[in-house]
Amino acid sequence: MNEGLEGGFGRRDILKLAAVAGATFAGAGMLLAPAARAEDDGLSLKGKRIAISATGTDHYFDLQVYNAQIEEVKRLGGEPIAVDAGRNDGKLIAQLQTLVAQKPDALVQILGTLSVIDPWLKKARDAGIPVLTVDVGSTNSINNTTSDNWGIGKDLALQLVSDIGGEGNIVVFNGFYGVTPCAIRYDQLVNVIKYFPKVKLIQPELRDVIPNTVQDAFTQITAILNKNPDKGSIKAVWSAWDIPQLGATQAIAAAGRNEIRTYGVDGSPEVLQLVADPNSPAGADAAQQPAEIGRVAIRNVAKLLRGDTLPRETYVPALLANKKNVGEIIKKLGIG
Repeated sequence: MNEGLEGGFGRRDILKLAAVAGATFAGAGMLLAPAARAEDDGLSLKGKRIAISATGTDHYFDLQVYNAQIEEVKRLGGEPIAVDAGRNDGKLIAQLQTLVAQKPDALVQILGTLSVIDPWLKKARDAGIPVLTVDVGSTNSINNTTSDNWGIGKDLALQLVSDIGGEGNIVVFNGFYGVTPCAIRYDQLVNVIKYFPKVKLIQPELRDVIPNTVQDAFTQITAILNKNPDKGSIKAVWSAWDIPQLGATQAIAAAGRNEIRTYGVDGSPEVLQLVADPNSPAGADAAQQPAEIGRVAIRNVAKLLRGDTLPRETYVPALLANKKNVGEIIKKLGIG
């Protein structure tokens, strides 16, 4: 028998919504990424110096993008000038300043807080250096290569709402709203749950941190569980990326509260393995294709330098991994 929800949605309606979203999301992920291999497109970076600036490479996503970009520049005959700021904003600014002074043929920025990096992306643009980005919503970027974070946020939220039966309290990590993809995913969560008035975000929201993300998330969730000891008092934990999800999942398991489910984004191998474990609290993880994102960004550089017009955004498909399909997702991504 359906339990009716305010706004006209019942549990069966929620399940249908999540099923459609999951099918759409997974189906998109089964498509080829939007750029053909370079050998099929006559692309070349021969004689070109391409600057690659990473905010950090301590996270699986970031490292995969960074390494793939270096390899793709070399494969196309170019010279990569690659720098990693190690999650230090001061170092990131100094490195961007140095790269601008070196006048590369193009600059690709991987992630970063917009308020920190955007003035320097503008300086690069003003110096005549084409700027492209990965997961950065800057008006100074000619093209941003990314996953469809609107789709990721919506579909992950629908999966969460379905799993908790359309009601219950959710703990949310919201420490990086200044990072464009995180902001979009959070906004989509809010957009979805406003139609499910029995779903509540616990206040105050938690702030995830870098470094020591896993340990900090473990500590914060342990404290929240101690304040809410009754089963059912918390239904889920959401984060805009999956390293806080890892710490939250560990804390929930350690507390014996496996009725709570965790949700995140990126597709880190360790998190996907937890989703695959039927006894783990990890409920779902939106798995991006970071290496392909990196390669596509560099192919876009090559297209731009040969005179092509690029779209404002290039989307690389993502895959929503849940308890039912995670084995298939792991196989497709080649994660052993």
